[in-house]
This record gives sequence, structure tokens and C-alpha cells, in this order.
Amino acid sequence: MNNLTPFPDPEFLKDFLDEKADFYNHTDFIENDPIQIPHRFSLKQDIEITGFLAATISWGTRKSIISDAEKILAWMGNSPYDFVLNFQEKDMDLFHHNSVHRTFNKEDLNEFIRNLSRLYKKNDSLENLFLVQEDETNFYHSLQRFRTEFFKENQIHRSTKHVSSTYKNSSAKRLIMFLRWMVRKDRKGVDFGIWENIDQKHLSIPLDVHTGNISRKLNLIQRKQNDWKTVEEMDLVLRKFDDKDPAKYDFALFGLGIDKEF
Repeated sequence: MNNLTPFPDPEFLKDFLDEKADFYNHTDFIENDPIQIPHRFSLKQDIEITGFLAATISWGTRKSIISDAEKILAWMGNSPYDFVLNFQEKDMDLFHHNSVHRTFNKEDLNEFIRNLSRLYKKNDSLENLFLVQEDETNFYHSLQRFRTEFFKENQIHRSTKHVSSTYKNSSAKRLIMFLRWMVRKDRKGVDFGIWENIDQKHLSIPLDVHTGNISRKLNLIQRKQNDWKTVEEMDLVLRKFDDKDPAKYDFALFGLGIDKEF
């Protein structure tokens, strides 16, 4: 497998990815992945809040991401929705860590919780802020609308760098991953599928260095950058493989990326 050549037959590649997606999309996946954080909750808003925060800090090793997400949970008293709704600035004094996760610091966390508090006082779910309009086929505009609303009260705060802008050609990997968690519906038990008003056919692959490299090995994409244009290039291929659930292939690409034999 180490000297893998591009698949010459699209049907063979589709079958290969279908098999790998089915293999890696299993509840065993949860144990070592940041998605385990929202899986600790049953209330929809708790799942959304912890999923959004865990996805926001999802870069680096999965072990460190989970550990740092647990620091946030402990600070929230393991009651995220209640904490967010009743958040006051003085609550930050009870967060006894200088750092949250790498460059995401205490000031960023404060701004994120403040913004989440404002949004949840107007919406019963974050889903309302990610809706795809009729003439849209992906989340390019949706993610920018969310970003604008999220930072509505302070568009120049340092924390804006932690919510990627598709309008700046970012692949928005962490937001796309969060959307997969919330939107995808299947019977495997990994993704939640709790958002009813967004069709999973619009989902894309959370593109980063690892999934990008694997996709190029498989000849799924040609572009060298890991940006939004490459996300759309991958969409064209994967939606031909499965136009109803293209994001399932994230399991295949991620799983192959951590497979040492591959």
C-alpha cells in the first residue's frame, strides 16, 4: 500500500472508499476522537455547545484536544447550556488556566461564551444560524453568515481568527467537521444528526493536511492547496459517488490517514 498508484477506475475507487467509510464509521471511533465530548450529553443545546467548542480547538493531537475540552467542561460545571445562558463576565475568574488550547486563550474563550450566550437567548438552536438557502449547494455563504452573526458585536476581536472565513478561501475544516457531527444521519452512532432543517447532501469533507494528502494519493483532487476551492473540487467527485451523503467519506479519508500500513 505504501507505493499506492492513483485508482484508474472511478467505480473501483468508489467501492474502495465505500468499504473504508463503512469500516471506520463505528462507535469505536468515538473513544479517541474529540466527538466524544458532545457524546457525553443528551440535551440538544449541550451537544451543540460542546460540539462547537470541541471542534473550534480541534487542531494538534486528538489527546490534547480532548484534554483541553475537558478543562472547559469542568469550568462549566458540566452543564454547558445552563452555563452559557447565565454567563457573566466574573465567571472567567473561575477558569484557572492561563491557556485553553494552544493559541486559543482565555480571552478567546470569554468572547466565544459571550457570543454563544447572546445567540442562545435569541435562538433555541445553533442550526438556525447555519441554514442553507434554496439556491446554495454547499456551506460557502452559510458559514460566512454564521461568522458575521457570531462576531456581530466585535468584528475585530482577536478570537475572529478561530472561526474561519470561506470568503477568504479557507477550507473551514473545523466548522465543516462540526456540521458533519450535527447534520449527518445514519445508524452507526458516531454523528448525531440532530439538525432536521439542513440536508446532509450539502455537506463537504473537513479538509486539512492529512485528508488533503490522502485525497491526492487517491487522485481525488489535483489542487495542491488545502483551501475552499479544493473543498469544492472534492465535492464534485464525492457527490458523484454518493449524492445523498458525501460526507461519509470523511471517515474513509481520516481512517486511511491514520492507518500506518496505508
